Amino acid sequence: MEYTQLGRTGLKVSRLVLGTMNFGPQTDEADSHAIMDAALEAGVNFFDTANAYGWGDNKGRTEEIIGSWFAKGEGRRDKTVLATKGYAFMGGDGETPWPNHDKLSALNIRRSVEASLRRLGTDHIDLYQFHHVDRDTPWDEIWQAMDVLVQQGKVLYVGSSNHAGWHIAQANETAARRGSLGLVSEQCLYNLAERRAEMEVIPAAEGYGLGVIPWSPLHGGLLGGALRKVREGGGGRTASGRAATALEDPAVRARVEAYENLVGKHGLEPGEVALAWLLTRPGVTGPIVGPRTTEQLGSALRAVELELGADLLSSLDEIFPGPGPAPEAFAW
Repeated sequence: MEYTQLGRTGLKVSRLVLGTMNFGPQTDEADSHAIMDAALEAGVNFFDTANAYGWGDNKGRTEEIIGSWFAKGEGRRDKTVLATKGYAFMGGDGETPWPNHDKLSALNIRRSVEASLRRLGTDHIDLYQFHHVDRDTPWDEIWQAMDVLVQQGKVLYVGSSNHAGWHIAQANETAARRGSLGLVSEQCLYNLAERRAEMEVIPAAEGYGLGVIPWSPLHGGLLGGALRKVREGGGGRTASGRAATALEDPAVRARVEAYENLVGKHGLEPGEVALAWLLTRPGVTGPIVGPRTTEQLGSALRAVELELGADLLSSLDEIFPGPGPAPEAFAW
């Protein structure tokens, strides 16, 4: 496994991030523990979760599964860089949020962190991420709450998720005025098929020293051999999910077909190429992979060792061109 610094921090993290969103909804506790054991054995030390994972009426279940894994001991917690998130209302489907039971008020930040600590069975969170932008809460209030948690040792670093470039700038300029470290990472939607983050989010992250942690690196299965799976009659999750809807667009289908043909000529697997491509991108710490089985984890691990040649990278840009940087992308 390769390691890198998380943004401008001294924290060393693996270049693959283990995403745990499937733990509970699609992968039971025993298999989730087996995946985490296999990941740690392979050198993956960066685990990502969120208080809302478990979804529906089972929000928090994923954190509980991770907590029961930590409770097995043998250095599991000490070896893991643990990232979780807060923002969401933690009630069940159909319930109306009670005031101050969601988003990023100082009150809900404190409540959410304490609840995550209990579910995770730990005394600190290594990276606490804001799962979404809260347009109603000023950054001074957010940082005041986080500064207290950092001083208490309950949170070590703070990151964002799904923030625009100007949100990153606003957050870190406010933190700088307060003498706080500010955001150290941004978790955003970024992959070969969805490159809009290159316009402003990633440049802002690089400018402020944030590590970029892409989520949905296979774009909901679209880049994981979706057409091949349809032809082979497998991949039920791909055929019924977001990838299937996207493939109804002839232009998207043509690009995916060109992509699968290209990587096939090189004797490579589509999903592994998509992950390896992200590892070549400036500012990227590591993509989040969300295996449902240990076999899927093994495929992701192979991507770290995959070297993509200049010709292949150029061909990938031709199939999935990026938007270009701002303001040149929309101006002269």
